[in-house]
Amino acid sequence: MQINQLTRAYRYDGIDLPIPPHLAGDPQALRAYHATLYPAILNAEAIDVGVAGTVHVTEYRRAVGTKG
Repeated sequence: MQINQLTRAYRYDGIDLPIPPHLAGDPQALRAYHATLYPAILNAEAIDVGVAGTVHVTEYRRAVGTKG
């Protein structure tokens, strides 16, 4: 058996977002931090994309549709 250490990555619109060490364990605070960089993240859905190599990827996807 082999144990691999996974790192987390957050992506928005194809861009890997920075993860400050003091916010790494708090997903809500991290989302608020990322929303300061890209305000559309507040309304985006956080999708667990899965594991790619040694990285666990979460992607913010904008809601698509009509207003109203």
